Amino acid sequence: MDTGIDATGGRACSRRMVSERASERLFVGASALVFAASAAATILRCASMASLGTRRMPGGWTMSMAWQRMPGQTWPGAAASFLGMWTVMMVAMMLPSLVPALWRYRRSIGTPDEPRLGVLTALAGAGYFFVWTAVGMAAFPLGTWFASLATQLPAVARAVPTAAGVAVVAAGAFQCSAWKARHLACWHEPPRPGRSLPRDAGSAWRHGLRLGIECVACSAGMTAILFATGLMNLRVMFVVTVTITLERLVPGAERAAQIIGAIVAGTGLVLIVRAL
Repeated sequence: MDTGIDATGGRACSRRMVSERASERLFVGASALVFAASAAATILRCASMASLGTRRMPGGWTMSMAWQRMPGQTWPGAAASFLGMWTVMMVAMMLPSLVPALWRYRRSIGTPDEPRLGVLTALAGAGYFFVWTAVGMAAFPLGTWFASLATQLPAVARAVPTAAGVAVVAAGAFQCSAWKARHLACWHEPPRPGRSLPRDAGSAWRHGLRLGIECVACSAGMTAILFATGLMNLRVMFVVTVTITLERLVPGAERAAQIIGAIVAGTGLVLIVRAL
């Protein structure tokens, strides 16, 4: 009798392990596909905007075409174009650091054979990127207003390189702040033993929103660098993506963030000196 029970238990355990491996492969494969598609779309979008040329400004810098309306384009159309570009760009930049958090979420809502596991994970991811989309919605009117101001006032345009350097120094200081350390720690908290999250759509969406808010708060410095040094600059995007991913995945994250902050602040000082 015991042998039969053991065999049944062994088969159930084997099926569970196979199910877990299949679920993991599906999740990783889907994440890789989304990342590849968003990265390709971002690169193509940057190349397309680069082909339109750049606007040379007083002070020796160039204005990103992201803040300018194309000929014949309405402002609502320009806003929609920017928002689409921004959202795709955020998926490419933030997904590498989001995947471990989504995996922990999957482990907290049920077993791999949970029928709604994929849907709930997708909803959590959608909630996360909704927060970043809201950031883009707020950034567009501010960016276009500043672009207009710099175009009309040469003195403002000439001050931009120095202001960008100051913003980078401030981003470096932010990396070393207690605020940064507190929000970064949230990305390294292991799942609580025995804790199971609700398995409904509303809870998945709210979990994604919380992840997004934490990410925006944690990434404020790197996001500022992105805006200050060129929104459509692929090299800056790559550096910001690698930085955000590393500090959320490596052991000793707070120390890593401080080292990154020192490097960023030093870079900002160089930018200021060059602008003077």
